[in-house]
Amino acid sequence: QVQLVESGGGLVQAGDSLRLSCAASGRTFSSLTMGWFRQAPGKEREFVAGINWNAGRTNYEDSVKGRFTISRDNAKNTVYLQMNSLRPEDTAVYYCAAAKYRVVPPTNPGEYEHWGQGTQVTVSS
Repeated sequence: QVQLVESGGGLVQAGDSLRLSCAASGRTFSSLTMGWFRQAPGKEREFVAGINWNAGRTNYEDSVKGRFTISRDNAKNTVYLQMNSLRPEDTAVYYCAAAKYRVVPPTNPGEYEHWGQGTQVTVSS
């Protein structure tokens, strides 16, 4: 079993930055592919960014490319999402998720087995 705990959300203004963290415990973190998803009110959960087990492969949703960066520290069992140039449309609950070993991080939330409780990010205009 894998437990995931997100932190780092908050209320910021447009153009500001935030860094989300997701601490993992339980199963061997270094073997997991990790993803960040978000869900705004009334919308489906959507893929934001993913990183494979050794950080050799990352992928991003188009609207966050060039603004968000996903990274991981296997020694600390933590995955990060650095979010720069935030926009009001980035407002959502952000979730960390874990999947078994994948070469390419999945974008389908159904392929992730474990989820955190979410952290709210609110960007004011």
